Amino acid sequence: MADWPRLGTAKARVVNEVLDKFDRIARGYSEHDYADPARYAARRAAIIVQLGPRLGHGESVVDLGCGDGIMATPLTAYGLRYRGVDASAGMIDAARVRNPGLPFDVARSEDYEPPEPVDGTICLRSFYYPPDRREFFRRVRSYTRKKFVFDFRPRVHSQASIAADLEAAGFGRIAFRPFFLPQLRLLPAGVVPLVYALERTGPVASLAARRYGRLFCAAWNL
Repeated sequence: MADWPRLGTAKARVVNEVLDKFDRIARGYSEHDYADPARYAARRAAIIVQLGPRLGHGESVVDLGCGDGIMATPLTAYGLRYRGVDASAGMIDAARVRNPGLPFDVARSEDYEPPEPVDGTICLRSFYYPPDRREFFRRVRSYTRKKFVFDFRPRVHSQASIAADLEAAGFGRIAFRPFFLPQLRLLPAGVVPLVYALERTGPVASLAARRYGRLFCAAWNL
């Protein structure tokens, strides 16, 4: 595990406990945490590429809170240059095993800065870990050329407050997109297109997302 302070504030102890947990469960994490890891990752990758300014072949993306690197394969399939970042050294070890030859770094999302600016930054199921959300958004904006994409549950995190924090961090454009593919339930193949169609029903999908599913958010300055 990364060498964060082992003693001190209650917050530091909580952070270390979380990192210890993820170190322990790193191997096989995606296979345990998703009913259909490949389909779930591929669907997320499609939205990441398409929502807001489209990411194109040869452009770069950094994956903050990458876990065991499950997003690397579907994103590189679009021709993107991928780099993963996670505070758990165990997760990074698992990501390197899953994706030999790709770059991965051990770092906290709120502290990380890539070797050079990137076209896209993503942060899936983890944007809420940095203690100062606006400062985290500002830092991401400072090294992201095209767009920042993350996901959240609107019944847990207010869509309006997220938009306000992005605007305060300097992002000029924001788009939201519902996402209803279940994480823990394997759907019959014939049902999956219906779920994708529901995501495109506009106001109906937005209302449904307040109770079920997630929202993807893209923020940019173009």
